[in-house]
Amino acid sequence: MALGFWLRRCQLINDNFIDISSKLTFNITLPALLFISVTKTQADSSSNLKLILFGLGVTLIVFLLLEYLSKILIQEKVNRGVVVQGGFRANMGIVGLAYCINAFGDQGLKASSLYMALLTIQFNILAVITLNRSLQKSASCASNLKQIAKNPIIIGVLLALPFAIFSIPLPGLALHTGEYLAQMTLPLALLCIGASLDLKALRLDKHNALLSSAAKLLLVPSLFLSMALACGFRGIELGVIVLMASSPTAAASYMMTKAMGGNAPLAANIIVLTTLGSLITSSLTLFVLRNFALI
Repeated sequence: MALGFWLRRCQLINDNFIDISSKLTFNITLPALLFISVTKTQADSSSNLKLILFGLGVTLIVFLLLEYLSKILIQEKVNRGVVVQGGFRANMGIVGLAYCINAFGDQGLKASSLYMALLTIQFNILAVITLNRSLQKSASCASNLKQIAKNPIIIGVLLALPFAIFSIPLPGLALHTGEYLAQMTLPLALLCIGASLDLKALRLDKHNALLSSAAKLLLVPSLFLSMALACGFRGIELGVIVLMASSPTAAASYMMTKAMGGNAPLAANIIVLTTLGSLITSSLTLFVLRNFALI
């Protein structure tokens, strides 16, 4: 992100590079990353149905709560969807999985992979709904469904699920090609986010950026943690729930906001703030849970 910020200021990359790279990431490389990640998932007994249903249910509750709060706290309707998306949409596919693997090893990967895949589908559906609601005054149900059906990220995950569920191996050529594309995702996404970081816009619109960041770093993990404890989750499952919820706002939120004509600089600022803040909040949360022998 810092490199992208510097390259833009040196005029080595420009708006055209950001536009093309954002489209490439959103439509090709990010779906490829999720597709490859999900196909490597083993949907066996370790894929806890209770864990997945909990994640889907609490995410919906969080989304509805943020939608309600955005109407009260944010005057500009066009920014509400960006703030809501930044608050609930976690970077599970990159940062969340990395947290779980570093904390719990292979067991963390097995417990979190299918959880990540199904919540990623839900994230994208809810993101389309909230952005449509804020950007289009009369977005119909049919319009929302059309946007969801055309979403490349959702398509990528859905296409991968049969390979995971029935343990179908990918042909070597397809696997290697997909991995090459997937490896482009994070560098391109972070370069675009860094290049789109607008310090002037952050100063002028810090209210919305800080609201969304506070929701992502404090409110959402707290809700997931308290509800997980109430539902009896402990050990690795509790760790997966909390670490996934504590991961920063997904880089894909910037790509989707830009693709749908929303406030892309605000989305980029939220990602930067939550990425930096998540390093602190996730570490403190993990320390507390281990100190109280909950994981």
